[in-house]
Amino acid sequence: MCVSVTFIAIVDGAITTVALPSIARQFHLTTAALDGVVVIYPVCLAMAIPASAWLVERFGGKQVLLTALAGFLVSSLLCGTAATLGQLVVYRAVQGLSAGVLFPASAALLFSTFTPEEQVRISRYMIIPQQIAPAAAPVLGGLLVDHLSWRWVFYVNLPVGLPALLFGAVFLAAPRGSRPGRFDLPGLLLSASALGTLMFGVSEGPNRGWSSTAVLVSLVLGAVLLTAAALFELRARHPLLKLRLFGNRLFRDTNLLNLVGLIPIMGAMYIGPLFLQQAQHRSALESGLTTFPEAFGVLLTVQLVGVVYARVGPRLIIGCGTTGVCAVLLLFATCDAHTGLWTFRGCMFLLGVAMGCFFVPTTVASIATIDRPDLAHASTLNTVVRQTGGALAPAAVTTALVLGTPRAAAANPPIGAYQHTYLALAAIAALTAVFAFTLPAGPSRAADRAATTTADGRPAAPGQRREQHDA
Repeated sequence: MCVSVTFIAIVDGAITTVALPSIARQFHLTTAALDGVVVIYPVCLAMAIPASAWLVERFGGKQVLLTALAGFLVSSLLCGTAATLGQLVVYRAVQGLSAGVLFPASAALLFSTFTPEEQVRISRYMIIPQQIAPAAAPVLGGLLVDHLSWRWVFYVNLPVGLPALLFGAVFLAAPRGSRPGRFDLPGLLLSASALGTLMFGVSEGPNRGWSSTAVLVSLVLGAVLLTAAALFELRARHPLLKLRLFGNRLFRDTNLLNLVGLIPIMGAMYIGPLFLQQAQHRSALESGLTTFPEAFGVLLTVQLVGVVYARVGPRLIIGCGTTGVCAVLLLFATCDAHTGLWTFRGCMFLLGVAMGCFFVPTTVASIATIDRPDLAHASTLNTVVRQTGGALAPAAVTTALVLGTPRAAAANPPIGAYQHTYLALAAIAALTAVFAFTLPAGPSRAADRAATTTADGRPAAPGQRREQHDA
């Protein structure tokens, strides 16, 4: 259920870009005029995230997850039937709002159902859609647009989502909601406005220019709103975003790693297709098939991570993984116009191997020392941080490319600009690796041991594990 939900939400966020030229022809507009179709999705997604924890606590994970998935599928159908650009933007906004609840709700449901030991194993499966979806989206989108129409990039969500919806309705456990306290409406308005405004500024900065009035206003206003939201939430009796959880060092440090570490990781995924298609003039299909080996590298590594995590803890795994990311980015910095596709594919595979040491440990360690009543709030904060880091990645890449490109060649950055961008990403990965080796691995491993053994040292049964972890 959660694998399917994650897959369609990630694919939908990435596949639309492929269809923009076809949508532009349909509505007799330029591709640049369709910017709102792309930007509205992450903006609305960010705005919906703060309310997800309260909704899960109030109505239960199953009800919230199924309702959000139903809204996502209905809006996908409406996107495919849109007759005007305005309708398409509105339906994309509903998609983004639904996805903003889907991600934290599914994560909270997983974290509250499985013990820390089981979460490591589950993460090995959850990583599949997280890696396959971004790699498959461009290839799938190209095939659908070329052989059917742009509308099918939205219709394609239905064959995957409808079975998941039916399965969840029949088989998912339905724990009752609790009384989470009075709904924090001021906190929602402040946090949603702050996150939506900041996401708009970060998404539009590379396109409009960081010095443009709209971008500057959105970034400054977003920062002011975010500060106000943080001050309000820290004083609120029942905050929508439980920022006090950042007082837990392991939770805070793993989220800092996600915020900064996702920039070089996702930045490498973003710049790869640009390098292949713009610098080497490859086709979109060649580009998609060349970047795809990264997913195989991740899937290989996460199997090993699941075996050694309980023995060595997150610090060593994440530190070595980010060091590997830095090394591979330095290899990418040596690529030029004559670099072969198989050489690039080999580098992408190595990048995936290194990335696999990052995703699972940061996810599991972030909630290892969090009490069960706070799991939904922790999941919400994790999602906010990951979405922000993911949005910063393309912004950082585009900015680095612009800085390394002469104005006369703004439309076609030279090879040197790509090489310098890879070096900048490698520098960020190196700083992340240094910080990763300072993680407090002890508390995470202690929590895992407490959740997987009884008082006399024997392995605990699954039911006992959850009770001990909650205690």
